[in-house]
Amino acid sequence: MDPRPAQFPSDQRQARPMRRFGFVRAAVAAVLGLGVLGVGGFAAFLLQLRVEESRPSRAADGIVVLTGGSSRVSDAVDLLASGYGKRLLISGVHRTSGASEISRSVPDSKDWLGCCVDLDRSAFNTRSNAAETRRWAHERGFRSLIVVTSNYHMPRAIAEMSHAMPDIELIPFSVIGEKWRDEAWWSSGATLRLLLSEYAKYVAVEARVRLARLGIDIMPEAAEQSPESVAHKPATALAN
Repeated sequence: MDPRPAQFPSDQRQARPMRRFGFVRAAVAAVLGLGVLGVGGFAAFLLQLRVEESRPSRAADGIVVLTGGSSRVSDAVDLLASGYGKRLLISGVHRTSGASEISRSVPDSKDWLGCCVDLDRSAFNTRSNAAETRRWAHERGFRSLIVVTSNYHMPRAIAEMSHAMPDIELIPFSVIGEKWRDEAWWSSGATLRLLLSEYAKYVAVEARVRLARLGIDIMPEAAEQSPESVAHKPATALAN
């Protein structure tokens, strides 16, 4: 004889709503928890962003600038001219662009393009920027680099480059765009969308890098190559 008390149909009907309520409560708690984590992570990301430009604390062997934002190249050339590095790599240059286009957009670069500037046309995203920079730095024997990019892009750039070349010291130089100076980020819908998008990309990179350190490579570097890109040594600007 079964010692357990018998469950009547009315008891079963009462149990079903309780189970559904427990599931809903757990789902709501999970969503709230993820929301808190997301807001906290975004706040931590914002704290990493510089709001004022400041010169690097010291010089490095080389300087690399990642194209894609206003005044990045001109600031990098200014650092080169000021003696902060021996050579400058402009990474992510369009295939049809050469020294003449760069000198037109950055007049101060003309004197330096022929001697101390290399152009990388292979990189097509931040990860390939890091791969081409690693190639360039190792070929030159550089042990330290100043990384020049926009302030909102810097956390992701440093995450990619630190993973690609852990043997090289990276010194960030964040470029602050005019729009960032002119208005608070929370007052502009476009800036807020940009920051949220960049934060999502940064989280994805951090997750991939942390998994790779555990031996789980969910996206091998070779698999992300552009079909149009061909690995080659960065060309000197003089040759372009």
